Amino acid sequence: MNRRHFLVAGALAATALTALPPSALLAQSPDWQTVLAEAKGQTVYWHAWGGDPKINDFIAWVGDQAQDRYGVALTHVKLASTADAVARVLAEKEAGITTGGAVDLIWINGENFAAMKAQGLLQGPFAESLPNWNLVDVAGKPAVVTDFTLPTEGFESPWAMAQLVFEYDSARLPTPPQSLEALQQWIIANPGRFTYPQPPDYLGTTFLKQLAYGTLADPAVLQKPVDDASYAQTVAPMWAWLDAVTPHLWRAGKAYPQNEPALGQLLADSEIDIGFAFNPGRASAEIAAGTLPDTMRTFTLAGGTIGNASFVAIPFNAAHSAGARVIANLLLDPQVQARAQDPGVLGFQTVLNVAALPAEDRARFEALDLGIATLPPEAMGPALLEPHASWMIRIGQDWVERYGVAQ
Repeated sequence: MNRRHFLVAGALAATALTALPPSALLAQSPDWQTVLAEAKGQTVYWHAWGGDPKINDFIAWVGDQAQDRYGVALTHVKLASTADAVARVLAEKEAGITTGGAVDLIWINGENFAAMKAQGLLQGPFAESLPNWNLVDVAGKPAVVTDFTLPTEGFESPWAMAQLVFEYDSARLPTPPQSLEALQQWIIANPGRFTYPQPPDYLGTTFLKQLAYGTLADPAVLQKPVDDASYAQTVAPMWAWLDAVTPHLWRAGKAYPQNEPALGQLLADSEIDIGFAFNPGRASAEIAAGTLPDTMRTFTLAGGTIGNASFVAIPFNAAHSAGARVIANLLLDPQVQARAQDPGVLGFQTVLNVAALPAEDRARFEALDLGIATLPPEAMGPALLEPHASWMIRIGQDWVERYGVAQ
């Protein structure tokens, strides 16, 4: 198991949760017309996860929009892990490369954001100076300004909302287990029919977060930094849950899918009976694409599931920061947000306050058929706040020691 991703995040996070970038790095909000003029003709290198063809196609469409509207080209630098881009920006800083950096825009959140912000690796604040910022539902969706307990303070701009949902084929499993206790019992009774992506994959790590919320005696501790003195005792129930189910997982817990698409493929191939995704509309999108049967449905767990926002940020030394701001603003455009929410495209949840949009833009969302497998907003249940980044660094490292296998 390659531990580099954990080590990058861990090394950066040593001061990530207390320090702030030097005030010299705080950029003043330029006039937007000046930004557009500077951005025209630029090529923005957006470093973003490249593991899902639908997301890749959406980013390509955004690039077409940017070129047509603003004369800004967009190149998607496909990542296996955000840590790869973080490591590159850090290496450039250590090499004294303060301008002309290779990364213009990065899809980021969580411990990577906390670490980059603290180390002065991000440009900003910029988000609240974007013209489309006033469309964002800050009051109704507080996750758009809080990332893994850390206030974003304008150093990243949201572009999608997500919440963990579990997926199952109702033709094979009429009544799914809707609590962690019931899920544990179901896994043991149905060996080989459940698994999760291998951490440090983000979805596998999200499953560990969900376990922490559901097994810790006081999950409120997850909103504070890890206490080394009590850590082992605090997380013991989570390891006990995993110890009990691991021998009964797909391939007896001796192998794990590498990411969300791989997990989804196991579900599509009927190798497992329950999958999960951080996109509540994924199953409907796959049904629309013909890759999942129309009997697929989704559910959440009693008490809620992990929820957060996806963000973009601009590295401190970005070569094309004006173009990056244009892309960040474009991602908040109602037409772009509605396309992202279309289950035939992505099925992502919007960060906008739809009720406050002009009638024409509201109509874009009201016209969407969210799909037969997508839960209505009122049935989603609570969106649990992301844990403090220090928890997942520690839990992720410990998972590797306890269960990690070579891929």
